[in-house]
Amino acid sequence: MLLLLFDVPLSEQDDGKKRQKHRSRPRRKSGQKNSLQTNSGGDDEAIQRALLRFTVDPPPMGFSQDIDPPARIVNIKWKLNAVKKSVQTKASPLVCSPGEFGFLPEERVQQIADKIKNLEISLEQSLSLRSALNQEKSVYSHGRLMSRANELKRRYDGGDSVLSLSTRFDAPPVNVFRAILTGRGWSKNKIKETLKAPSKMNEKDREQFQLAESADRVSSVNQSETQNAAEVFEDILCDYFTSLNIRFRRQEDLLDEQKKSEGRAIITPDLLLLDDVRINGIPCAWIDAKHFFGADLRFPKKKTQKQVDRYVNEYGQGAIVYRHGFCDTLKLKGAILLDSSPLDLEPLATFHESIRIKLE
Repeated sequence: MLLLLFDVPLSEQDDGKKRQKHRSRPRRKSGQKNSLQTNSGGDDEAIQRALLRFTVDPPPMGFSQDIDPPARIVNIKWKLNAVKKSVQTKASPLVCSPGEFGFLPEERVQQIADKIKNLEISLEQSLSLRSALNQEKSVYSHGRLMSRANELKRRYDGGDSVLSLSTRFDAPPVNVFRAILTGRGWSKNKIKETLKAPSKMNEKDREQFQLAESADRVSSVNQSETQNAAEVFEDILCDYFTSLNIRFRRQEDLLDEQKKSEGRAIITPDLLLLDDVRINGIPCAWIDAKHFFGADLRFPKKKTQKQVDRYVNEYGQGAIVYRHGFCDTLKLKGAILLDSSPLDLEPLATFHESIRIKLE
């Protein structure tokens, strides 16, 4: 449920106080405090920076103060339904099995559905949680896997398949294959280039690599389907804010502009908001879309916080919208967490259906 409460030009606020202009970018801490009361999820310094983006000189990257008509305050109430941490903890061992890193057959999906039916978490959320658990397992086991590269090569040369080794060592198949090549003394660059051109491999390696790719959703070289789904979700998010007559700049606009001015992408949130949008009472200068469940796990939290920090340093407080919701104990400094409850997800359903048809 979502309510659009009111919107007025910034110039018509009745507090009568002019914001002080600063010469530096709004990444520095301001001594001036705003009287706005914040709720859970807001960071005072980040909120102040978000509010100052309309007056600070020079303006933040990609942001213009010559907005016509002037920026409006738009208040949005976004109803949330987070998954309890106790539920995430109970669901984790039910959805993630050792050596299982690829697409799940329908039978296995139904098994998971049966196991979590008494928990307050949906099947889609559970499958996304599974992906997060596998990704975390992959990251934190990588060093241990590479330390056994010689053993993996010896077993592979002795007849063990990549998939059997993946199950034995509980590691993503493609990572296991990389470790085998490392055991041969190959450099990281040679491995990277070879995996991009599997036709150059010998017959056994090519066959084993193709099997590894087909059984690996975590470390596979081809992540195009995942990326395409994420782009559809970003489009949905943009359509939603457009429907509320909220102005913003999209990631691709910022990317093109920064490539011309800086030679590369610097800071490119999915949406840079040009109006003073306040979600559940908290000013948000930017929005980023995540096409997965916001699990309270060390690796995804660390990775997302690093990204949030870059946005906050430039624009101030923002928001992350998780396609499959999030765990109630997940906290990110400088970003409030939102789910997809008010969004029209029909385009995503159409996208996934088209993929399913192609695979049949």
